[in-house]
Amino acid sequence: MTDISTSHRRLSPGTKAGLAFFARYATILGLIAMIVAFSLLSPRAFPTLLNFTNVLNQASLAIIIASGLTMAVIVGELDLSVGFAASLHGILVTGLIVATGLPIPVAILVVLAVGALVGLVNGLVVTKLKVNSVIATLGIGTILTGLAFAYSAGVPIVSGVPEAFLEISLGRWLWGIPNNIVVMAVVVVALWVLVERTSIGQEIQAVGGNPAAARLAGISVDRIKILGFVISGMCAALTGILLASRLGSGTASAADGYLLTAFAAVFLGSATLRDGEFHILGTVIGALVIAVGFNGLNIFGAPTFSQYMLQGGILIVAVGLSSLGRSIAER
Repeated sequence: MTDISTSHRRLSPGTKAGLAFFARYATILGLIAMIVAFSLLSPRAFPTLLNFTNVLNQASLAIIIASGLTMAVIVGELDLSVGFAASLHGILVTGLIVATGLPIPVAILVVLAVGALVGLVNGLVVTKLKVNSVIATLGIGTILTGLAFAYSAGVPIVSGVPEAFLEISLGRWLWGIPNNIVVMAVVVVALWVLVERTSIGQEIQAVGGNPAAARLAGISVDRIKILGFVISGMCAALTGILLASRLGSGTASAADGYLLTAFAAVFLGSATLRDGEFHILGTVIGALVIAVGFNGLNIFGAPTFSQYMLQGGILIVAVGLSSLGRSIAER
């Protein structure tokens, strides 16, 4: 059998450059191609400011939860609890407002703190108990699902949700920009600055790149990994809050589907602009690819199952492109 590295060395410089270009820019080219195709096929419905705003608004929650997940993935771990956690937080925030009468800002702060606590537990189980992050976060996510059903008795919390809470997601900012887009932009910018422009961000990337070398350099690897999980947990909590505000209710499984969307966005983003490296900007682009695809399918009246097929296909392609990018970078 021919060795892969030997086969790679036999490729011409032009072929290698072409593969590198494809690995870095295929996601962006695919996004542009979808936008052009949908615009040509539906010139009255798709290429409008209203529709593009709608795409961003629909993608905003996925971008928030995926950006948090990116922080966990950058430090070399996986957080499979984010979707289940967001569902629990959606129920919790509505329950605190409706059942206990807490003011909306206080309820939101409490739920964000609970999200940080969930992330802390994930981080401690992974770093201190040395449980594989896939097993640990999947187990904790399952526990969170049980807590969500226990808290709500399996019944959505709908009655008594105040109008002011609904306005958090349904309201609009200056120039008619939906609030969710503004919140998403703040989260993305904050996490990008944290990772790319701070000393903590350098430690985060060092831990993800080579934990052993980072530890020898004096970096507290466990602390950085726990930080990644805490940020992931808080973003899941924020997603659950905004989703509950958008739906006007808290439901035990409302955000479960965001898990697959978040992972597809993260891995698709790792194949964007960088050679298989996970980064915030790439995750945003990956989430937009999914959102544009969903929007186009909805405009053309495609059945619901096609969305699942698209998302699953994107995840497979994303992992493949990410692996190709890392392979090229290593060689």
